[in-house]
Amino acid sequence: MASSMVSFFFFTCAFVLLLLHMSFSFNNLALAAKHSSFAAHHYHHYHHHRSHSSASNSRLRQAYVALQAWKRVIYSDPKNFTTNWVGPFVCNYSGVFCTEALDDPKISVVAGIDLNFADIAGFLPKELGLLTDLALIHLNTNRFCGIIPETLANLTLLYELDLSNNRFVGPFPKVVLSLPTLNFLDIRYNEFEGPLPPELFNKKLDAIFVNNNRFTTMIPTNLGLSTASVVVFANNNFGGCIPSSISKFANTLEELVLINNSLTGCLPQELGFLYKLKVLDLSSNNIVGPIPYSLAGLSHLEQLNLGHNMLTGIVTDGVCLLPSLANFTFSYNFFCEEEGICQNLTSRRGFKFDDRRNCLPDKPLQRSKKECSAVLERPVDCFCCTGGGGAGPAFAPAAMPPAVAAVPVSTPSMTPSYT
Repeated sequence: MASSMVSFFFFTCAFVLLLLHMSFSFNNLALAAKHSSFAAHHYHHYHHHRSHSSASNSRLRQAYVALQAWKRVIYSDPKNFTTNWVGPFVCNYSGVFCTEALDDPKISVVAGIDLNFADIAGFLPKELGLLTDLALIHLNTNRFCGIIPETLANLTLLYELDLSNNRFVGPFPKVVLSLPTLNFLDIRYNEFEGPLPPELFNKKLDAIFVNNNRFTTMIPTNLGLSTASVVVFANNNFGGCIPSSISKFANTLEELVLINNSLTGCLPQELGFLYKLKVLDLSSNNIVGPIPYSLAGLSHLEQLNLGHNMLTGIVTDGVCLLPSLANFTFSYNFFCEEEGICQNLTSRRGFKFDDRRNCLPDKPLQRSKKECSAVLERPVDCFCCTGGGGAGPAFAPAAMPPAVAAVPVSTPSMTPSYT
């Protein structure tokens, strides 16, 4: 459903073609293929003759030390992915990619490691800090555990870091904040916990995936200082309000996913400043108040999910008439009126919507009068949350009815989607 996300991930396949033509540059290396079995075969075939001639250079010797240290702490490799990690010719190792050094095209260096879907169990040794020429690390869908070593701070050329769908633990790995060229961060589906450091949003990242961890406390108020186009915080335990500073995301943000947290307060009007936004999913939280009228300006919005909250008021024409909107879910709230075209969204061909379990007169599958009165008779003061990240509304809302189980966001074993 999120076409921009699909294209975002498949653009990385260009990395293979660039390597085969030997036109390496720093930015292009970052486009490393996530689906690399085909890439690995052709890359190793092309570079086999180079690996032997380069085996004696000091950087490949360092890489050999690092990779052998890593192999020693791999406890399970059911697919025999690292079986050929033997001998000094590291450019022949499965999942290891070499190319010319940025500062000396006459020597080869290890520039990428891709162990996606290898189902390897083990941990990351401190010796990985010896791989100072790495531009990408892809470890999606394995069983690596433990904490992220501080020695990764030595990887000053690292552009992509994908640790998703493993068993890493501990607080947010602050070592990533010291990586000067990092552009893509994916740590979803792990066991990281505690707060997100505000410094994360001072970095020039294009994608931030921290969903499906154990992060808590409030979303940092400097959220909008980031340059990211995709931010996914779903399935954690963030509380407080959506910061009004999110408006500073206006020039970059295309997808914002905050599903299944503990967010409170009202939706800030500043959400309507995000003119590039295509996906906005705030479902399964404790958000109260009306839909901001400013959302009527999001002309690129394709998906809007406000379901399973405590929202009240009117579903306005301005949202229902958004030109790009194809999927609008506002079920399990307390809306009492639909305006204009919102009353008959079935008239829009191909349009998907869900208005169940609200307080809409003459609509099927709505809440009982008693259930609606308990919420609608209690006014909401949205001004108490305008500072962003602060306390919730002026009253403590009644307990939400049980929501359906949240669908995991962007399962790492496939291209992310929001279906």
